[in-house]
Amino acid sequence: MPQTIASDSGQLASLRVHAADNVRVALKDLPAGTEIDDDGRTLRLDEAIRHKHKFTVRPLDTGEAVIMYGVTVGRATRPIPEGAAITTENTEHGTATTQPQARRGEWQAPDVTAFRDATFEGFHRPDGQVGTANAWLVVPLVFCENRNIEVLRQCVADALGEDPYRDYKHMARELLHGSAGAAPAEPPGERLFPNVDGVRFLTHTLGCGGTDDDAEALCQLLAGYICHPNVAGATVLSLGCQKAQIGMLRDAVAERDPDGLRPVHYLEQQASQSEEALIREALTTIFDGLAEANNVTRAPAPLSALTLGVECGGSDGFSGLSANPLVGAVVDRLVALGGSGILSEFPELCGVEHELIARCTDDTVASRFQNLMEAYQQHAARVGADFSMNPSPGNIRDGLITDAMKSAGAAKKGGDSPVVDVLDYTEPRTKAGLNLLCSPGNDVESTTALAGSGANLILFTTGLGTPTGNPVTPVIKISSNSELAERMSDVIDFDAGPIIRGETSIDALAEQLLRLCIDAASGRYQPRALKLAQHDFIPWKRGVSL
Repeated sequence: MPQTIASDSGQLASLRVHAADNVRVALKDLPAGTEIDDDGRTLRLDEAIRHKHKFTVRPLDTGEAVIMYGVTVGRATRPIPEGAAITTENTEHGTATTQPQARRGEWQAPDVTAFRDATFEGFHRPDGQVGTANAWLVVPLVFCENRNIEVLRQCVADALGEDPYRDYKHMARELLHGSAGAAPAEPPGERLFPNVDGVRFLTHTLGCGGTDDDAEALCQLLAGYICHPNVAGATVLSLGCQKAQIGMLRDAVAERDPDGLRPVHYLEQQASQSEEALIREALTTIFDGLAEANNVTRAPAPLSALTLGVECGGSDGFSGLSANPLVGAVVDRLVALGGSGILSEFPELCGVEHELIARCTDDTVASRFQNLMEAYQQHAARVGADFSMNPSPGNIRDGLITDAMKSAGAAKKGGDSPVVDVLDYTEPRTKAGLNLLCSPGNDVESTTALAGSGANLILFTTGLGTPTGNPVTPVIKISSNSELAERMSDVIDFDAGPIIRGETSIDALAEQLLRLCIDAASGRYQPRALKLAQHDFIPWKRGVSL
């Protein structure tokens, strides 16, 4: 069911998201005594309400459900008068298996006539995949090789004259030596490999000292990156004695690339004559790989070749009202065009499971989602944790009081289309349509997982601001409010704030955002995270990460 928003007449001071809600959201700071028009009834605020926070539209008794988005998002721990703020002092996390709004088989796809013949300019791979970028990947099999990865990173940047931190280095010299003693930053010259987006270097803290399952999960994740449609090939560094062996990674790559179409070079330091020999051989594979990758050029591809990973981080009280449903509307449009979406962060789906289960295409898909959610929750419980611990201090400060409240808004990123498949961590997407991916709520761990499962473009919503990016997949940042978009304009790509101000509809803005996605996928638009060389990569050690 599409989101419906009822608002005050006159000035847009607050919103009731769903007709069944017993709370409203303040869109600006509201003093005590402010009179609110609540669907024709005048409501007087019992206390001052900070913007983004929720307040009751009628008195709530102890134990009564707090309802937002039409679902239970908490329970009153004491009587709450009408017009009072919902806080951590009077409300606790709570959910209920209510009648879901969604119905299996009843999805009404949005009108996508304007995009029916649209294409993007992508990199076509021999296995049929289409990339939105073209990069060579350099990865370590174990943390012992991180230092050599950093050596290679600096050497390649210097050789190509493509140091992303050139201006900052000039700033540092000027601060230390003064303007007279600082050499000017060298301007970048002509690119040697114009059809390649660059070399991406991964580092991590895994590969040894963990369990066999840890090593296997790491190899599966790295294989997902090596075989990613945005990756032309890879250079892999191994120490030799670690738990995550080259053979394990070879097998994981072969599962995804059985015909060996992706060039991958495996180098082992303990089998090398010296570190210098290892670095020389690695540099040779990188430069040879760049020359080969440069032979691939962009060509038109249907929008069905796009897979949007959706993520939120630094969420605020407006995220679930503007940015998240906006992204969901884009996912719905892409699915209607034959493309795919991946919704992750299982801890942030807690409380809306029944809605997602109702959208699963069959019982098998629904059962897998239930089983993975229950296994994750049980694992958390064994170490004394719970999904209700998910909201961060920043979330709570901005009005996301309970995990269920956060989840109800976070799930909006998945739109309303049917759930065609449920993936465990590191599993590749194989079915077109909306997929659910088991990952933690940690921003970078989850974004890392989205790319590993095949997302070739990521939409990342934020209300407080976060610079998160990814090494191989372009990340587009969408702000929930215009103040953030203006203050962090070097980080934010798209502003969903006009939705909150009532200046435009979600549908109208969704078409604009989808066009930006097409431009980013075609290389015509460079997302802010890419400009900042924000190449974040953190594998999930399959522990309790909320």
